[in-house]
Amino acid sequence: MTPQTLVMYAVIGAMHVVGAAMLLALYRLVRGPSVPDRILALDTLYVCAIALLMLFGMYLGTAVYFEAALIIAMLGFVGTVVLSKYVLRRDIVE
Repeated sequence: MTPQTLVMYAVIGAMHVVGAAMLLALYRLVRGPSVPDRILALDTLYVCAIALLMLFGMYLGTAVYFEAALIIAMLGFVGTVVLSKYVLRRDIVE
């Protein structure tokens, strides 16, 4: 077994683990007892989506998915800040 195939198996295994983490975060998003729990679950989904795109880009050997992961990271950060501000003040724009 060459090191390259071993790395590909590790990437595929990591993709499965990240997929399971996304399912658990989705469960928390749907069944979350409070709004902050749901915001945290949504933030976790953003991070897992970024990780999954990075792993998929490594698996295919292309850089397009890295740029998509960067866009999701920026949108996820802004979305988390806006939702947190809304929960705290019940107003987004001051």
